Amino acid sequence: MRVAGKLAVAGRSAAPQRPGGIDAAAVRRRLLAWYTRARRDLPWRGSRDPYLVWVSEVMLQQTQVERVREFFLRFTRRFPTVAALAAAREDEVLRLWEGLGYYRRARQLHAAARLVVADHGGEFPRTLEGLRGLPGVGRYTAGAIASIALDVPAPIVEANSRRVIARLAGHDRPVGGAGDEPIWEIAAALVSRTAPGSFNQALMDLGALVCTPDRPLCGRCPLQALCAAQCSGRVAVIPVMVAARPARKIRERALVTRHGDRVLVERRGPGAWWEGLWDFPRVAPAEAKTAEARRLGVVTYTVTHHKVTCGVLERRVRRVTKPGPGQRWVAIGRLGSLAMTAPGRRIAALLARD
Repeated sequence: MRVAGKLAVAGRSAAPQRPGGIDAAAVRRRLLAWYTRARRDLPWRGSRDPYLVWVSEVMLQQTQVERVREFFLRFTRRFPTVAALAAAREDEVLRLWEGLGYYRRARQLHAAARLVVADHGGEFPRTLEGLRGLPGVGRYTAGAIASIALDVPAPIVEANSRRVIARLAGHDRPVGGAGDEPIWEIAAALVSRTAPGSFNQALMDLGALVCTPDRPLCGRCPLQALCAAQCSGRVAVIPVMVAARPARKIRERALVTRHGDRVLVERRGPGAWWEGLWDFPRVAPAEAKTAEARRLGVVTYTVTHHKVTCGVLERRVRRVTKPGPGQRWVAIGRLGSLAMTAPGRRIAALLARD
């Protein structure tokens, strides 16, 4: 089994003892001792079920831990097993995911659950290669499931562990994307062969609680004496991050077509933001001027490096027309049962207050 470039994780073979100049044995010993007394109490840590580990890790991608807590509990109450998730309708999965964002994760989670049931008899693959064959399961997620649920000494690199490892090694080159390869190599050499799941979770907890991006609590860090960045006074400049792309500003107009207590909604198509979710149609400026509509309000939102200001117009009609492709009429009181986009939900709130 091969991971992190040329470093193997199968079996209990010896790992380099000073990867990146780090005393690996001392890091493992001190970090695991710290984790025993300081670990975060998180709802998904009560089980080593690969399904629950997988759901939590997918939810945690690009989402803060505190926000994930309530979603994880609600989602796993409704879908306690991979078979339950596989049997669900996509609309229901998306509705329960609403508020977490990045809905592609939910669709891939659903697709992967169906694959596990159809091709693996409801049992998760027990190798990194098998796990990475599932939709949406990349290098990090496979390593997290393998180490936490299956005791495979697989490395992980995400925002928190990347920061800890970069500071430990004094790695002062840009990280992220291809720049993470040296970090992956060090992570593979560091990971505990006897307690890989606890070690990887300890790395993440240390980054979240102590080795934070700004004002890290170095005086409380169990690895302070081993940290190259701390010893050389470079904690504030490591890791070196690539500058974020500036946000592009966009203006758009949503048109709420209303007949009595019913409104016209449409499902976002393939390739669109929030693909598969319901929203109110967008109209061009010229169409908005001829729509004989009144201004209902404004909603703003941010999505994939875009800051959007959306003016909301309401047009009342005397009769219900035949909806177009992907559209339907819905009672305002039933909008809450649909899986809607974030701006769609805010527009629905404007309607409820009107």
